[in-house]
Amino acid sequence: MRLFKPKVTRAKPVDREGLEQAALIKELELRLPAVAALIYHVPNGGHRHKLVAIKLKGQGVKAGVPDLVLPMARGGYFGLYIEFKATPPGAAPVSASQHVWIRRLNDQGYLAIVCRGHFDAMEQIRAYLRLAPTVVAA
Repeated sequence: MRLFKPKVTRAKPVDREGLEQAALIKELELRLPAVAALIYHVPNGGHRHKLVAIKLKGQGVKAGVPDLVLPMARGGYFGLYIEFKATPPGAAPVSASQHVWIRRLNDQGYLAIVCRGHFDAMEQIRAYLRLAPTVVAA
């Protein structure tokens, strides 16, 4: 007769999306410091205590807002929004609320896109930067 069961340990889940996004930011810091100085992450995702989530929602946190914002106007757009997803096999689908935000932002003159992994995001950022700066007539 056994007095105890051996403890089953589960591997902690790996935040592949977070790791890949951090790799993108690191590469931007090294290769495109002007972009790295302006790009920022919108921390809408993740698991939070229910009371913290309620507080943040009251402060304006909204589900589906893209992960990264680059406030550099190019190609007639006011800025670039990136919904960042990990590469497979850790790739999550784009949610309905994320699709809605992407459409709304595009309707308002921003370029809002989905990128799969840090290499895709870097390629898209470089393509965006090749566009002529947006000129606003006074």
